[in-house]
Amino acid sequence: WLAQGRHASMHYLAAERARQRRADPRQILPECRTILVLGIRYSAPRPHTSAAAGLTGKVAAYAWGLDYHDVLVERMQALVAFIEGQVGGPVPNRIYTDSGPILERELAQRAGLGWIGKNTCLIHPRQGSYFLLAEVLLGLDLPYDTPFESDQCGSCQRCLEACPTGCILPDRTLDAGRCLSFLTIELKGPIPAELRSPTGSWVFGCDICQQVCPWNQRFAQGDGDPAFAPRPGVPEPQLLEDVSLTPQSYNQKFKGSAVQRARRRGYLRNVAVALGNTHQPLAIPALQELLQDETEALVRAHAAWALGEIGGAGAREILAAAQSGENDPQVLAEIDAALQRLM
Repeated sequence: WLAQGRHASMHYLAAERARQRRADPRQILPECRTILVLGIRYSAPRPHTSAAAGLTGKVAAYAWGLDYHDVLVERMQALVAFIEGQVGGPVPNRIYTDSGPILERELAQRAGLGWIGKNTCLIHPRQGSYFLLAEVLLGLDLPYDTPFESDQCGSCQRCLEACPTGCILPDRTLDAGRCLSFLTIELKGPIPAELRSPTGSWVFGCDICQQVCPWNQRFAQGDGDPAFAPRPGVPEPQLLEDVSLTPQSYNQKFKGSAVQRARRRGYLRNVAVALGNTHQPLAIPALQELLQDETEALVRAHAAWALGEIGGAGAREILAAAQSGENDPQVLAEIDAALQRLM
């Protein structure tokens, strides 16, 4: 997977130190005897119901509430304290939740939590895949659970067929460079032009391959852990409002949220793309403001692309006016490309 470049720009995955640690957790905790694997449910995504349909974004359901990194670390620390109380002394330990070089899904399958589905998510046969994984490495012998050996995806291909970019590969891996979650969160530079339209209205993450999964449709509906309950304005962000987020208001809106991982520049880049994908002239004034006033060149570049997608005489005039005052090569290239499309 690494040799094929499927990790895209996540170079930390290919670092030799990280590879060694994934191969042997004792490189992380020399005393490691047991790995305790935990799964915590979050709420299943709900239908997109905003009254301003077409001008709202979509955020992956795991990020609707509090940041799982903060919530789960605190709980695992309490769990370690409980274990130490039971054994009567300190236990060497390390805590992870999507925060270190270990193979979380592989460990979860070996611990009996489910199987790795065709969409690359871990699927529990009675709870689906809407849950977060966390691990406690322990310098303590505990009885092992039975690995989950059966593959219950069968002949189903729904996730592969539904993925808008075709990033899910037949061998239960994915091409990260084409995955909407990577493009809207991990990617720090421009979203490739050919992948912007497939991004649709997703501004942080993506739930599509989980939403179409029969195991989720049957078993994973309803609410999950209260810590991840939806916060106001997060599940369906109003694009015309969020396009004006300053660094201060962005931090205030997403304080304690996993959305902070995208950073403001990445989030506004995503918002600009989502507005372009609406093809609604109503979005033109907001995109004009981004193109003229935004300090981040990355955001201005995607605003130019979005204006080219919406089109019309107004968008063309805005792009032409911005062309004479823009100095950044990346933004100028996007303006030129947008004007070419509008000729």
